Amino acid sequence: MIDRESLALAADLAAAYLESLPSRPVGARGTLDSLRAALGGPLAEEGVDPTRVLKDLAAGVETGLVATAGPRYFGFVIGGSLPVSLAADWLTSAWDQNAGLYVTSPAAAVVEEVAAAWILDLLGLPATASVGFVTGGQMANFTALAAARHEVLRRAGWDVEAEGLPGAPPLHVVVSEEAHVTIFASLAMLGLGSRRVKRVPADEQGRMRPPDLAAILEGCDGPTIVCAQAGNVNSGAFDPLAEIAALSRAHGAWLHVDGAFGLWAAASPALRPHLEGAALADSWGMDAHKWLNIPYDSGIAIVAHPSAHRAAMRATAAYLIPAAGAERDPLDWVPEFSRRARGFPVYAALRALGRRGVADLIDRCCRLARRMAERLEAHEGVRILNEIVLNQVLVRFDPGNGSTTGDATRAVIGRVQRDGTCWLSGTTWRGEAAMRISIVNWATTGEDIDRSAEAILRAAREGAG
Repeated sequence: MIDRESLALAADLAAAYLESLPSRPVGARGTLDSLRAALGGPLAEEGVDPTRVLKDLAAGVETGLVATAGPRYFGFVIGGSLPVSLAADWLTSAWDQNAGLYVTSPAAAVVEEVAAAWILDLLGLPATASVGFVTGGQMANFTALAAARHEVLRRAGWDVEAEGLPGAPPLHVVVSEEAHVTIFASLAMLGLGSRRVKRVPADEQGRMRPPDLAAILEGCDGPTIVCAQAGNVNSGAFDPLAEIAALSRAHGAWLHVDGAFGLWAAASPALRPHLEGAALADSWGMDAHKWLNIPYDSGIAIVAHPSAHRAAMRATAAYLIPAAGAERDPLDWVPEFSRRARGFPVYAALRALGRRGVADLIDRCCRLARRMAERLEAHEGVRILNEIVLNQVLVRFDPGNGSTTGDATRAVIGRVQRDGTCWLSGTTWRGEAAMRISIVNWATTGEDIDRSAEAILRAAREGAG
């Protein structure tokens, strides 16, 4: 029997939370002990009425919720959820489709197929590339690098899926010194070793230096994978992908682009020049949660060589019913069998926004990042450390009281987080602490930027003198 009362209650609780986002403190207010007290205790022998469970759950987590979906959350690179994508995500849970095989959900398989084609077209990537809908940015990189591992070793006469890595030809992995941690985590899981990589120096904005890459590639005498970046997680800068692609091709190396959030800039005519050469890569990793503003569980792995992608991911069993014709089995492109039908929210967001809507979302966030930088930099003792080429703003504070800029910056970050007007995080940039502001939410407005900038400057003034 359908429990309409619980479903209606859940919708009401969700709507009330979403309505509170513009005004609620952005950070969590509860402590570890208070949350454990509100939510914990032994499991009862008898069950509890579902409506009471939902009410108690909502009340218990209230002070531990971080308003990451709100307009003034600027920590890490975390997007919100477009209303249409959130609604489609609710339907995804209600439909409860297993998106492993075409036969288990033809609807999920076709929606993924359509959404994949839209993404390739929107970003100017090869229409023949294969697409896998995975859990997030890390699994997108993992999946693409698994395809890379397969292909470069296959060219060297080795079947890594059948034989494993013992005895395989030595494989070189070349990354920027500014490569994201998910690249190293993926390499570790793939047995390629996070410490064995060759690191290419980067410039003052975090961009890989092609002359140094060329010198390193000269010393790679076997199967080689190069990892470049579209959108540095600190500065927002883009590696010079056209030069990197040319060097990689000349050496016979596979080029992977980690574009978790930066690759979405290709949807903007104004920003597309930053991605010159991106389409020449062999694979790409993205996260739709970041700049398409899809609920979590929305990574996208794209591979220019579908046979390599499928060989690295595909698994068969006697009980499975593989697609027999033109149908697409989603499990051929991801590391999972049974999984959530991730394509529905992506499809809904793309259709609701259209090309212009996606471009406007990207461009608006970048304009707001420049606005934030201008508001902060106009004040004495505030330094903007990066060129604002995308949506990232790096800030450092001069205390003016004899303490170090690193200590002062960390103190300002702490005061901002406690204030609750906005929430942002810290990082280390060029060996010293910096404030990192990431603007990637569809709901952020100019007023949100101005309110947040004033809160940041207020926190800086509290520690000055």
